[in-house]
Amino acid sequence: MEKRLIINCDDFGQSAAMNKAIMHILEEGKASSATIMAPAPGFEEAADWSARRKQRNVGLHLTMTCEFEMLRWSSLTGHSSLHDENGYQYRTVKEFEQGAETKAVIKEIEAQFNLVKKAGINISHVDNHMGSLYGMETGRSLLPQTLWKTSRWGLPTRFFRYIYKEDPLLSSLSNVERPVALASALADTFGVPIPDYLLSHPFGSLEGETYDSFKQSILDKLYKLPDGVSETYFHPGVDDPWMLENIPHWQKRVWEYQLLFDDDFAYTMRDAKVILTDYRYVQEHLKRPRMRSALRLLKVLIKSG
Repeated sequence: MEKRLIINCDDFGQSAAMNKAIMHILEEGKASSATIMAPAPGFEEAADWSARRKQRNVGLHLTMTCEFEMLRWSSLTGHSSLHDENGYQYRTVKEFEQGAETKAVIKEIEAQFNLVKKAGINISHVDNHMGSLYGMETGRSLLPQTLWKTSRWGLPTRFFRYIYKEDPLLSSLSNVERPVALASALADTFGVPIPDYLLSHPFGSLEGETYDSFKQSILDKLYKLPDGVSETYFHPGVDDPWMLENIPHWQKRVWEYQLLFDDDFAYTMRDAKVILTDYRYVQEHLKRPRMRSALRLLKVLIKSG
């Protein structure tokens, strides 16, 4: 089988420093796509650029949290259950899962989609900032509602069908097989195409980590990439003094930007026979028959019941 990789740049629209990096990456074709944050302060700049260039590879990064103390924003709808005591979106996923009302979340999801469409962006796919809709902290998942909305929009989404055993995040979660089987079957039943695998790497800088050690860890992953369609994500940013001083792990963002232009990265993609692909491929090739998927969903529910 072929080994295909989607490289998505998360957090487009978060800040001017993030925008500058992602715009350059997309201009040079060094990544498959980016996903844009509708409530974030750099959204207008990112949206104007995307619409002007008629970018076909900008997706929607559903944003319910803002994690940095020095970079805060509020929801589009302004519902009180979506905010902390200071009127900003919650800093942590746990706070969001505990405090957000379901109806308010659904209205916020709709508002973010509508704002991105109104900006003139032909949305390529949907994903979620910090996994806030997946129930990863308290078990309160809003993934069914999100998948239903995504199906109405006719878009693919970031999820995964199989758990890659060597992934440091997903393989560390206990009893993850059942919720993944349920969610992937639900996506198929709703007619929402998803990749085969999701590959992660640590968001923050590891102790003693350097650019070279970080680069080598990513190159090693390319050689071990599973057959099928995988997505991995980066959070690239330019070398910006304010961001370096105020945003934790910003140096890692600079490394991720640097990596995508590194000749060693390009060589390894070729040498490992990895095909850079995008969500148009997922849309065209990975959609499952809905009736058969509904039966599979029923079997999973019965087995787990």
